[in-house]
Amino acid sequence: MGGIGKTTLAQLVYHDDEVKKNFDFQAWVCVSEEFDVIKVTKTIIETITSRSCKLTDLNLLQHDLKEKLARRKFFVVLDDSWNEDYDAWNSLLKPFQNGVKGSKILITTRSKKVASVVQTVPPHELSLLSHEDCWLVFSKHARLSTDSMQNTTLGKVGRNIVKKCNGLPLAAQALGSLLRGNSDVKYWNHILKSEIWEFSDDRIKVVPALRISYYYLPSCLKECFVYCSLYPKDHEFDKDELILLWMAENFLQPVGKKSMEEVGDEYFDELVARSFFQPHSTREKIFVMHDLVHDLAMIFGGDFYFRAEEVENTVEVDIKTRHLSHNAKGNYPMSKLLGVCDKVKHTRTFLEVNLDWGIPFNMENAPCILLSQLKYLRVLSFKCFPLDSLPDSIGELIHLRYLDLSKTYVVTLPESLGNLYNLQTLKLNGCSNLKILPAGMQNLVNLRHLDITGTCLHEMPKGMSKLKGLQFLSDYIVGKHEENKIKELGALANLHQSLSITKLENVVNSNEASEARMCDKDGINSLSLWWSVDKDENTVDSQIERDILDKLRPHSNLKELQIRGYRGTTLPDWLGHSSYHNITKVLMGGFLSGGFRNCCMLPSLGELPSLKHLKIKGFERLGIVGAEFYQNHDSCVETPFPMLETLWFESMPCWKEWRSLEFNAFPRLRKLTIWGCPMLTGDLPNHLPSLKYLDIRNCEQLSSCLPRAPAITKLCLLHSNNVRILELPPLLHELLIKGKNLVEAVVPAIKNTQLSCLTSLSISDCSSHILFPLSSIPASVKKLRISSCRNLEFQIEGQHDSLHILEISNSCDFDFTCYMKNV
Repeated sequence: MGGIGKTTLAQLVYHDDEVKKNFDFQAWVCVSEEFDVIKVTKTIIETITSRSCKLTDLNLLQHDLKEKLARRKFFVVLDDSWNEDYDAWNSLLKPFQNGVKGSKILITTRSKKVASVVQTVPPHELSLLSHEDCWLVFSKHARLSTDSMQNTTLGKVGRNIVKKCNGLPLAAQALGSLLRGNSDVKYWNHILKSEIWEFSDDRIKVVPALRISYYYLPSCLKECFVYCSLYPKDHEFDKDELILLWMAENFLQPVGKKSMEEVGDEYFDELVARSFFQPHSTREKIFVMHDLVHDLAMIFGGDFYFRAEEVENTVEVDIKTRHLSHNAKGNYPMSKLLGVCDKVKHTRTFLEVNLDWGIPFNMENAPCILLSQLKYLRVLSFKCFPLDSLPDSIGELIHLRYLDLSKTYVVTLPESLGNLYNLQTLKLNGCSNLKILPAGMQNLVNLRHLDITGTCLHEMPKGMSKLKGLQFLSDYIVGKHEENKIKELGALANLHQSLSITKLENVVNSNEASEARMCDKDGINSLSLWWSVDKDENTVDSQIERDILDKLRPHSNLKELQIRGYRGTTLPDWLGHSSYHNITKVLMGGFLSGGFRNCCMLPSLGELPSLKHLKIKGFERLGIVGAEFYQNHDSCVETPFPMLETLWFESMPCWKEWRSLEFNAFPRLRKLTIWGCPMLTGDLPNHLPSLKYLDIRNCEQLSSCLPRAPAITKLCLLHSNNVRILELPPLLHELLIKGKNLVEAVVPAIKNTQLSCLTSLSISDCSSHILFPLSSIPASVKKLRISSCRNLEFQIEGQHDSLHILEISNSCDFDFTCYMKNV
C-alpha cells in the first residue's frame, strides 16, 4: 500500500548513528516503476564516489561497482521497487556479492511478488496505524499540542478527521499539515464535513485526504504544484530550478518589494510545509514527491499537461495542452511527439527530462522541428541534448523566458539569441565547448539568471552592465577591452548567491577594481577571486596586486570566500577582519598553480567569529605561521578560531615553524590535515580538545609529538617518519600508518596500549624486522591491512573473532586476503 510509511521507516534505519558506525559506506537509490539496471548501478557508483559516472555499458558499470564494493561493508537501500523480473534483479545484484560479509541491502516495495523474488530473510510487512498512532502523526504535523486538544471541541473534531484517514500515515500527515497552526473550530468542521470525502470515481484512485489537501491550497500554489506532473514519479526536484520555471510560467505573484525569486521560495516552502514535497534522504535543496501525491498532480493537470513517456498510454496529446515534457527513458519516441506538435502550437513548455549526458540521441533535427512548430514557448529545455549548435530560429521565440542548454556540445550561440527580450533565465552549465557568448547579450534586458559554470569562455561579451536586472551570475571573466573589464560588474547591484570572478590578471590597477563595487553587493554570500597562471609573475608589482585585492573587498554579509592564484607578497587588512561575522568557509589556494606563490604571511583569520572550514594551499614562500594568524596586533581576541571545525594546510614547501603560542585557540577543531610540508619541523598545537581526525602526510622533517587530543578517533600518518608517537589516543577507531620509523614506533605502542575502540588498522612501507603476533592486535579490530613490510614477522595463531578482513600484500613473504569472520 502506498503512503503507509515504508520509505520513512527505511530512512530512520539509514540515518541511524549505530547503523552508520557499522558500515564502510551507505547508498540510497530510488528504483521506482522504471526499473533500469544501468541507471540504478550508475546511481550507486555515484553515491559511493560522490562523482558523476559517464559509463553506459552494463558490463563496465558492473565491473566498476564490483571493484568499489570489494573489501568493503556496505548498506544499500533500494527504495520503491516494482520490478518482478527475477533475471533483472539477478543482474543488478551480481556485483554486490563482492562485498564483505555483514553487508546489507534493504528493499522497500508494495509488491509481495517483488519481495518473494529478492528476499533472503522474511519480509517486514507494515500495517495501518492504530487510531491513536494516527492521531499522534496528525497532531505533530498540525503543531497543536496533544494536551491542549484533549477533551476539547477542537480535539473531538480532530479525532473525527483522523478516523477518515483510515490508519494511513501519509493522509494523517497531509491533513495535519493542512490544519497547521489553525485553531478555528469552524474551519476544522468545514474540513470534516467536506463533500470531497464522499467524492467517488473509479478512475481517480487518490486518497480523499490528499484531494482535500489540494482543494484547500491557495490558487497560486495549485498551479505550481500541478506543474510537477510534467516530471516522472520519483523525480528529484531542485528547489531553485523549479522556482525559475514557475517564474517563467508567470505563476509567481509579486508581493510588495519582494523579488519573484523570494516569492517562489515562499511558495515552495509552503508546499513542503503542507507535505506536498519531502526533503531528499541525502541531498540538500533536493526534494521528492510521494507517488500518491504525484498521482494527485497528474489528475488535476488534466488535458493542459502532457508527459510523453509510454507509447502504450491511452492518453493522447489534447489540443488544449499547454505544457509538454518528454521522458527520454520512456518508450515514447521523439518522432511521435514531433508529429503532434502542430496540433499543440500554443504550447508554453517543452522539457526534456531524464536524458543522460552523452547518451546517443537519434533525432538530431528535433530542435529545428520544435522551434519551427512551437512559437509560443515560454520554457524550453534542451538539457543534455547532443546538440552542437542552436538554430538561428531560436530568435523567433519572442515569448521565451527560460532556456536551458546545459551539458550540450554547443561551441557558439547564434546572434539571434539577442532578440529574446523576455528571457529571464539562461542556463549554459557544463557547456565545456562554449568559448564565446553572442555580442547581443546586452539586449537581454530582462535576464535575471545567467549560469555559465563549467564553460570555457575567453571573456565576457561587451556591455554586461546593461543587464541591471541580473539576480544571479555564476561567473564573470574579466576582459581586456573597455566594455568587458571588471567595471561592468559595478552596475549589477542586485546579484545574489555565488559569484566567481576569473582572469583578474586583466585588472590593471586598483581604480578599475573599485569600479566593480563589490562592497555594495550585499546579496553575494559566496565569492571566488581567481588569477590565472602568469609566466611573467616575477615582474608583477606586489603593491598594485595588494591594492587591487583591497578594492575587491566584499560586503560583510559574505559567508564563503575563495582566492586562487593571488600574486602579491602581502594581503590587505580586510582578509580576516572580525566585521565578517558571517563567514563560515575560506579557501586560499586550490588547484594546480592556484596557490599564493609570492605570499609570505597569513592574514588574521583567527578573528573570524563564525569560521568553520579553512584550507590554505600553495603558499610557497611562507616560512612561519605565527601570532598574526591568530589575531591582529591591535586586537585582543581571547579565543582565536572559536568555531573552526576543519583546518587544512597543503603544498607549503618553505613552511618551517608553526608557533601555537599561548592561545586557547581551536576549541572546536575536529579535523586537522597537513599535507606536503617537507620543511615543517616545529611543534603542532599542543592541546586540541575536540580533535577527532588527524591526517599528516609527506612532512618528512616534522618531529613534533601528537597533540593532546583525547577525542581522536582517526589517525593517518604517511611518510612523516619523525613524528614522535609516545602513546596512541585511547578512543582511536581507525589507524593508518605508512613509513619505516612510524611502523617501528606504532607496533610496540599497539601492543602496550588498551585500544578497545580500534576497528581498522593499516600499516605499510617498513623494511625493519618487527615481530607482530595476531594476539597483540586489539580484539575490536575488524579490518587489518599490512602491505610492503617484507621483514615483518606476522604470527597467526588461534582465532580473532571480530576480524572481518585480513589483507597482507608484499609482506611477510606472502600475499593473501581473507574476507570472513573467525579468520
